[in-house]
Amino acid sequence: MGNPSPEPAPGAPSRSARMPAKKRYNGYRSFQYLEPGVDYRPFVLAAEINRVEPYVVEVSEAQEERVQRLLAENVVISLHEHLMVIPDDVSQVFDYIREGRIFTGYEGLAASGLDAVCENFLNGAATITSKMGWKWTDIIHDIGMRFADLAHQDFVIRAERVDDILRAHAEGRVALIPSLEAATPIENELDRLDVLYGLGIRMMGIAYSEGNALGCGLREPSDGGLTVFGRQAVERMNKLGIAIDVSHSGDQTALDTIRHSKKPVFITHAGARALWPSRRLKPDEVIKACAERGGVIGIEAAPHTTLTRNHPEHSIESVMEHFEYCVELVGIDHVTFGPDLLFGDHVALHKAFAAHLSIGESRAKGEDFPHVPYVRGMENIAEAWPNIVRWLVKHNYSDDEIKKVIGGNTLRVLREVWHG
Repeated sequence: MGNPSPEPAPGAPSRSARMPAKKRYNGYRSFQYLEPGVDYRPFVLAAEINRVEPYVVEVSEAQEERVQRLLAENVVISLHEHLMVIPDDVSQVFDYIREGRIFTGYEGLAASGLDAVCENFLNGAATITSKMGWKWTDIIHDIGMRFADLAHQDFVIRAERVDDILRAHAEGRVALIPSLEAATPIENELDRLDVLYGLGIRMMGIAYSEGNALGCGLREPSDGGLTVFGRQAVERMNKLGIAIDVSHSGDQTALDTIRHSKKPVFITHAGARALWPSRRLKPDEVIKACAERGGVIGIEAAPHTTLTRNHPEHSIESVMEHFEYCVELVGIDHVTFGPDLLFGDHVALHKAFAAHLSIGESRAKGEDFPHVPYVRGMENIAEAWPNIVRWLVKHNYSDDEIKKVIGGNTLRVLREVWHG
């Protein structure tokens, strides 16, 4: 028990934790319109800024000025995140989820430099009434609670059109793009896609690691590809204007989806399997097929995912090696970032939800690598996004190239996929 959200860790914030001057965050905390201990059970939550020792990619003073200018001038979009703040004591996470009120990390989001973010809520961790997750009622409950909280503040707005993203950038706000990592909750009910669209969902995956009625996930021993129902779902998402994600789909299901969709498809959070033999990463064939149809891949940074043999200890250097490989493979117009981060001990959460999130099945087999407590330089979005831009500046990417990979490429595809 305790306060719903703790004070930031002591000490002066690092440069990566400073709130960009353009942001108009006023200090709102989730559900502050309610009384903790009366209206809901409170938990002591992880710090959103400086939870661990900050790491700042080293740049010169002139380069830092350029970094801040690029963050201020350009539309910055994360293709995949989870903005939830989890309990400081991760052993309480199941009780926290069953309470049904997931806190959004507004403070950390304000410090990130982001103008828009594809927010994926609890997804398979939505174990409010079920032990296994992905149940329709739990997903709807989670989304509804988060939207109720959003409705009581004016810093984050829901994005349903590209104009909402541009308005957020212009006004110093952040546009939240409601997303789900899999269509599993629709079961065999095609019209549930319309319901989710009506509730605001604008991005959706085909399958999570487990197969469903649409196709196979990456953990399955064999992949039969997109099902007949899956093809119908892709067609309906195209008609509705829901962007499609194949990050967790099996290779054949991903290829079938890319080829069947009339609109470009996203791989929102992954990396290159050529650099690390994990099913969580995509083979060149899938990455190239995505790009050839106009799509974009977002580079993942969740702990122990985008490793490389050159950088097996997961850090921003590992992540950026995947970035540069994909740029070389398909070009700068088809790569961005979907770090897949949250606020709190991500590694401990993975351990708690290992079965639900298919952690073991998706990792590389027979590869030894050092386990890290967090990804240095990309511990959460408050640290990750300024560091991404610093890394790009330090490695001599042009302003135009940086503009594309921190949001421009995503905007281009959303303009084509969304209606309006």
